[in-house]
Amino acid sequence: MLIALLAETAAHGAEHGAAGKPPFPPFETWHMPSQLFWLAVLFSILYLTMSRVILPKLSDTLEKRSDRIASDLDQAARLNDQATEAQQALELRIAQAKSKARETSGKARGKMDAEMAAETARVDAELEKKLAAADTRISSLRADAMKNVEQIAVDAADVILGRFGVSVSKAELKKAVTTAME
Repeated sequence: MLIALLAETAAHGAEHGAAGKPPFPPFETWHMPSQLFWLAVLFSILYLTMSRVILPKLSDTLEKRSDRIASDLDQAARLNDQATEAQQALELRIAQAKSKARETSGKARGKMDAEMAAETARVDAELEKKLAAADTRISSLRADAMKNVEQIAVDAADVILGRFGVSVSKAELKKAVTTAME
């Protein structure tokens, strides 16, 4: 390829040499060897600089970055595990608190039920006493009323018979009323 370029440049130079127009200076054949030398020198310097200075620094930076990312991911995983453990501990404490609250509520409910049952029994006993006293009083009032009814019936029968003009003794009326009431 290099030879083809040199040959073309030489042919091109011969054509233009007669016309008087000089060829493009980098393409002149007598410049080629020095250009190839400096190309090789600059490429070697660039290669050595890249391989000895820039690429090691670049790979070191990439490795540090990779290590830091891995470290950050490990730390994030540890923190996530800690957060999960803390959440589980919190849920356990909440469940224990709810259980204790239910237990306390049950005890309070049982105590209130016992107190209410005792108060209800006391009130029922008082009511029973009052009802028994009222029954006794009603029975005594009924007995008194029945005694008075007998007397009232005797008096009423005496008045009614007196209106009809019949006269009967009080003893006979009392005997008749007693027989009728039984």
